[in-house]
Amino acid sequence: MITHIVLFRLKEATPENVQKAKEKLLSMEGKIEVLRHLEVGVDLIHSERSASIGLFTKFDSLEDLQAYQVHPYHANEVAAYMRSVSSAVMTADYEA
Repeated sequence: MITHIVLFRLKEATPENVQKAKEKLLSMEGKIEVLRHLEVGVDLIHSERSASIGLFTKFDSLEDLQAYQVHPYHANEVAAYMRSVSSAVMTADYEA
């Protein structure tokens, strides 16, 4: 199982913008067949080093993660949107 975590710091982390970004990330549910688990969390602490939103996903294999990265809905809809509203993005990918 491959875990893919992404942390987004939004340019303008208003409650409305955070909610819209969360909904955009959650919209992948059921649209990307290789996606085995999808969880989105909103930061509660709001410290200087906090990300605004965290994305936690799981895949059966590294090949499935790579397929997800180029899937049209992910690449053209979700990732493109998240890049446009984020000032920083960090990822971690690991096998468990």
